[in-house]
Amino acid sequence: MSWTCPKCDRELPRPQQRHYCARVSVDSLFEGRPAELVLVFDKILAEVADWDGVLVGTTPNCIVFTRRWVFLVIRPMKKELDIKFYSKTAHPEKPVVKSAALGNKFENHIRISVLDDLRPALFVYLRESYALL
Repeated sequence: MSWTCPKCDRELPRPQQRHYCARVSVDSLFEGRPAELVLVFDKILAEVADWDGVLVGTTPNCIVFTRRWVFLVIRPMKKELDIKFYSKTAHPEKPVVKSAALGNKFENHIRISVLDDLRPALFVYLRESYALL
């Protein structure tokens, strides 16, 4: 059962959950960014938003995907998207550019700038992150 914050209209997994409380549109995060980044984001959104119980929210810097907890964060940068996801083990291999321990899991980052960089392996990583919750 989700809860919608009355101040920012952000849908969250639990009532009164702490969050960055501000009204931010996804479009505003992509202003001044290459159109290709919007295509990459839309492709990821189309896949992940249909997974059971997924909520999508925005903050001034990123788009946050939650189930019970955050499992995916996409941050539009000047020329690429920083895609952060979680795993049980480290991912030191490419396309992961950073993998760091965070409690009993690992925080991983992939950078994507063009649609051709989207590979099926990315969606496997995202599904594993989703399944951790």
